[in-house]
Amino acid sequence: DLDEVHGDHLQAPRPHLRGDVPLVSPGSVLEAIRLREPVDSLVGINLAEVLGTPTYRVQYFSGAQRRSQLADATTGSLRTPVGRDEAVRIAQRGFAYPAAVRQVEYLTQDSVGRHHEYRAQPLPAWAISFDHPSRATAYVPAELGVVQRVRADRWRIFDFLWMLHTMDYAGRDNFNNLLLRAFSVLGLLTIGSGFLLFVVTSRPYRRRAQAARQESTRTRITSDAPSASGA
Repeated sequence: DLDEVHGDHLQAPRPHLRGDVPLVSPGSVLEAIRLREPVDSLVGINLAEVLGTPTYRVQYFSGAQRRSQLADATTGSLRTPVGRDEAVRIAQRGFAYPAAVRQVEYLTQDSVGRHHEYRAQPLPAWAISFDHPSRATAYVPAELGVVQRVRADRWRIFDFLWMLHTMDYAGRDNFNNLLLRAFSVLGLLTIGSGFLLFVVTSRPYRRRAQAARQESTRTRITSDAPSASGA
């Protein structure tokens, strides 16, 4: 089951907000962000619950950089990125099973390489590992305040086999790498040579080849006969 490989079954359902919660306009949050830095384009605004508080998640571009900002949806005040203790609480609430926290790690662009199981995901982020048979780790981006991914041993085995399948030993997700193309060409040459060998060694082809050789021999003998009698 691919959902189990991805760790979806390890994530608890996300809580819903009450329908009577008083909310401020998202426009006031955008104005507060613009006072701090320019907002060139808006990617999206989502309303979610973060540790019991209705929260806007604002994603936007400032210059060429994509940014995210959390804001209290009841007051419009901007909040700081999620800290260590908050990330642990978010991870425990987002994990489907009761389990003790085994390790907490803060991930940045420098600490997440192309082989990391949390590659190509929002950073910085908190990695909260649980003392659970699945050896699960929940990843909470500091600027989003949500469990973005849960990775466990099933994913790690799948990811290793996926790397062998794509033959991308640098980043694991590139289908167009030089090594894979070289082996593809080699595979086509092998298939072509196999078909050629099959044709050459087939019985009808050998019969025709033998008949052609015999005909060539007879023709040569016939052409040489007058010369021998003239001598």
